[in-house]
Amino acid sequence: MIRTLDRLVASTYVRLFAIFVLSVPVMFILSDLSDRRGVYIDRELTDMEIGLGYLFMYPKFVLWSFPVAALVATVFTIHSMTVHREIQAAKAGGISFHRLFVPLWPIGAVLTVAAFMLGTIVPTTNRRAAEVLGERETRRDWRNNFVFQTEEGETFSIQQLLVSDGRGDWVLLEREDEDGSRLHVWARRAVYSEGEGWTLDDGYLRVVRPDGTEYTFSFESYLRPGLTPTPEQLIQDPRDEEEMGYEELGRQAAAVYRSGGDPKELLVAREQKLAIPAATLVIMLFGAPLATTAKKGGAAFGVGVALGSTLIYILLLRLFGAIGIAGGLPPVWAAWTPNILFFLVGAVLLIRART
Repeated sequence: MIRTLDRLVASTYVRLFAIFVLSVPVMFILSDLSDRRGVYIDRELTDMEIGLGYLFMYPKFVLWSFPVAALVATVFTIHSMTVHREIQAAKAGGISFHRLFVPLWPIGAVLTVAAFMLGTIVPTTNRRAAEVLGERETRRDWRNNFVFQTEEGETFSIQQLLVSDGRGDWVLLEREDEDGSRLHVWARRAVYSEGEGWTLDDGYLRVVRPDGTEYTFSFESYLRPGLTPTPEQLIQDPRDEEEMGYEELGRQAAAVYRSGGDPKELLVAREQKLAIPAATLVIMLFGAPLATTAKKGGAAFGVGVALGSTLIYILLLRLFGAIGIAGGLPPVWAAWTPNILFFLVGAVLLIRART
């Protein structure tokens, strides 16, 4: 009997989850399209290009839908069994509510892993969508006050870049080696030549060893080995947070920090790359006992509980994210606090659920 009941609970949940996780993104797409249709018309995009752009954006909307679909599927599965007195029948047969809930845990764990894996793909599809929909524009001949991180891990800061001249003014190059040594190179000008890279003129080079020893040298001309990104590559606009993965956000945050900027927004976004997929499992714990709090109400009750809980989670995610960006909380706590709160409330509800 128990195995049959486990299969019933699991199959019902998986079916409902699949329906919602595939249909909810359509609502996201329609909402986004209604807001941005005029922008796409101004860009003279064809219907084919708009459709292709949203096709690339679909994985992102599916990822957003994972916690929502997990909550809705949990609420509808448990609440339906409550309304039809299947839970009462199981209890009469000696099966507690906690035991009834057991099949959902491994399913939730699998879905959480799937959400993490999907999250590694989403930045790539977001970049393709941005290219198709014309979201990122390139400054054709100049760029001011920006930071570029090279493949070797060096931070290249330029106050003004002129692509047609292949020239940058007021340049700062920074690097930290594995042994803790730090390199700072400052120059009034930098000139790019094909095949050689960037030559820095009229500046100084400063090396700080881990023991605090410093060496400073001035130079009239310095050809920096490995500094080879072309001016055209340097004027590309930086990627949006949604177009970067966990490691890319970390590297970008480190580059911003080394250049004197504030990386808190990037660090919070990086931690949310992990926190949002993990919410798939946490929100299941919250939704199951909540669905048993009313014996009647039907689908309207289930929808109300799911939507209300989802809105609360989104508000908490944005609230604590803003607090983290402002410096009120460390980025890890800012990203994970909504999950922790939902987990604690869900654990209390689960303990207090009548078994």
